[in-house]
Order: sequence, then structure tokens, then C-alpha cells
Amino acid sequence: MIVSSKDVGWEIIHQQAHGLLAFQIAMHWRPEIRPINWVETLVAITEHDDGQDSWQGRNHLTQAGAPMDFQLQHYSVAQARRMVEIALEKSRWNALMVSMHASFLYEPMRDKKKEIAGFLDQQRNNQRDWLRAMKATKQQAQYAYNFLQWCDAFSLILCQDLVPSAGRRIEISLGPDDIAYFLSEQANGSLLVDPWPFDIPSFGLAVEAFQLKQLAFTTDQQLYNAIQQAYILRKAWTISAQSVKLRD
Repeated sequence: MIVSSKDVGWEIIHQQAHGLLAFQIAMHWRPEIRPINWVETLVAITEHDDGQDSWQGRNHLTQAGAPMDFQLQHYSVAQARRMVEIALEKSRWNALMVSMHASFLYEPMRDKKKEIAGFLDQQRNNQRDWLRAMKATKQQAQYAYNFLQWCDAFSLILCQDLVPSAGRRIEISLGPDDIAYFLSEQANGSLLVDPWPFDIPSFGLAVEAFQLKQLAFTTDQQLYNAIQQAYILRKAWTISAQSVKLRD
């Protein structure tokens, strides 16, 4: 979950919804710079954070009983395995993208647990074998995965309300083309991406957020029930190529 503290209490965006927002962003990437296996790459972008732990016990709660933001969660090898398994049921390319994402997340923790090292070695072998079987190059796969990461970063900026005010800009990340892209709010409230990488001059994005007034919970089931009954806010943005003078 992506959890933000608000005046009303908590605002929660499910990571699956964050993936759907990343998909919306990806849909408008210019055709001439799209990665290979376009449709399967889009599916991987949508589902790269699926396979979350079940709503049991206190999997989604902090020690204080607050909804747990994804940044506080301990990485789960079991969840990562599920992500790759689900992806492989669709296609090897989809599994390749999700496997590369798991490697990106877990490689810094390789030396902490033997289970993590074994999982990472397995993913390295899987990625090599899938590339050979599909006759794709490492460069093609890396370009597609970098694109997934860029859409992921863009979506997280929006979900976490990180766009700065007063025309200041924030770096989304390096794109798959090794270009740094920046995001800023214009005077009319729309968001500018600079340089502009999309196929149309303006488009809309939206994600659903759940607003909870209760601050603490005793079990996952209690939190889950509260989410089902919560007010749902549709957060929407207009992304536009209209240029304005920006301040760093």
C-alpha cells in the first residue's frame, strides 16, 4: 500500500492501482521509441507489484497499528516468487520483466539471507534462459525494463503527492533512452513533462485512493473492512506539453 497522512486520517492507494496508473502513463510513450514486445511490456508494468501478502494477521500494519506504507514493509521472497510465477503464466517476456524487477529490489540484500541469494541466483539463470529462448538481446530487455522503472517512478511521484509547487520541478528518473525527464506543475494546474516523450500533446491520468478516518487497527481484517467501507477519492491529473518558464 502507498499510505499518506492527511487531515482526514489516512489516504491509501493499493500498489495494484499504482501499477494501473503506471500503465496509463506508458500507453502514451511515442511509438518510435517503444520497447519490443510492447503489449507484454505494458502487462508487466501493470502487474509488477502484484502478489502482495494476504490480509491476515498483521501483514499490513505497523507496530502502532497504522496502515503500513510499502516503504516500511520487509521484502518477502515468497511474494517475489509469486510475482514471477504469475507473470510466467502469461509469457516469458512478462516474466522476464518482473524477474528483472525482483532482482533490482533484492540484489542489495543478497548477503543478508541465504534464501535471498538463492532466489537471486535462480532469477539470473531464468533471465539468461528466457532471453536465449526468445532470441532477444540483453540490451532490448534492459531498455524495456528501464522503461518499466521510469513509468513506476512517475506513478509513485503522483501517488505520493511529490510534485513540487510554484513551478519547481522534480526529476522523474532517467528514461530508457538515458534522458533525464522532469515533472512540474504549470500555472493552470496541469503537469508538464520536460522533455516531452509522448505521442499526443495532452492526456489525463487517474487513480483511486481510499480515505480512512480511523487511525489505528488491531488486525489486517479490521483494516481490510475499513477500506471496503471507505470513501473513494478519484485523484486525477492532466499531463500537458504546454511549456512554461520553469524554476529549478
